[in-house]
Amino acid sequence: MTATATVEPRRLTGGWRIVAAKEFADHVRSARFLILLALLALAGLAAVHSASGPIRDAADAATRTPSIFLYVFTLSPERVPAFHEFLGILGPLLGIAFGFDAISGERAQRTLPRLVAQPIHRDEIINGKFTAGIGAIALALGALVVIVSAYGALRLGIAPDGGDLVRILAFYVTAVVYVSLWLALALLLSVVCRRAATAALAAIAIWLVLTLFAGLIAGVIADAAAPVHDDSSTEQVLDNARTELAVRRFSPDELYREATGVLLNPSRQTTGIVVVDESDAALPSSLALDQSLLLAWWQLVIIGAGTIVMFAAAYLAFLRQEVRA
Repeated sequence: MTATATVEPRRLTGGWRIVAAKEFADHVRSARFLILLALLALAGLAAVHSASGPIRDAADAATRTPSIFLYVFTLSPERVPAFHEFLGILGPLLGIAFGFDAISGERAQRTLPRLVAQPIHRDEIINGKFTAGIGAIALALGALVVIVSAYGALRLGIAPDGGDLVRILAFYVTAVVYVSLWLALALLLSVVCRRAATAALAAIAIWLVLTLFAGLIAGVIADAAAPVHDDSSTEQVLDNARTELAVRRFSPDELYREATGVLLNPSRQTTGIVVVDESDAALPSSLALDQSLLLAWWQLVIIGAGTIVMFAAAYLAFLRQEVRA
């Protein structure tokens, strides 16, 4: 008698690359990619245009300022948010747009069972979708940084030096990780929510609370925990400000602003509350990039860790779901 051998279906190795390539192509060819890139570009150009005017008007003093080019990213005159602040507010929409229907969209179109039935491991599906989202985010933010940098150079008539380019690169990497955090959150919601619309609404609601309403919520909590009156002492005012800052730091947007504010401004020597001593007339010294990174290391670690935790939760939830029915 001859034994009958059961032949297991051969699974492809590196299947996540196939999924990532297909998803990345879909992202960059989609209307949402072009619309969001145009929206971010217009907001960024408006911020840089507003910041470059005062710098040009103060050309004599500006020439003695170190890393003058970086001020086009951080200066916010005329109540217009600075470029890195605009990106902190609108950047999450980029991550949400590329992640809210990653799994729920496949489920709604009834293509998820067929995708899982392909000769690739299930985990490679979500790995490929997350990788494609990060690639699309990196491409969009890279194009955005190049566009606003070129416009800033034309407006100021100067080009960034080597140190400025390194700091811009550090800012770019931080922005990609920050937006990837929102991508991971949207991907998690896409896994746990049956409908893409539900995942999108949940992600946008979280974005509104943590980004646009975080300052209001932090102010209310600070006023309740450390109230300030007209006759309050300086220490009481500082306690109120410290409490508000501590609450605001629960928002990824606040951590991102603190980190990028230090990376883009060599003269900034703290990420906390600055108390100005008028008796000290010395000009602030510029910090090297490694010293700026030491100031912002814990914000960067929390943003990166948050991205990993969100993706890990989405990964585990997807592996435990029954998707063949």
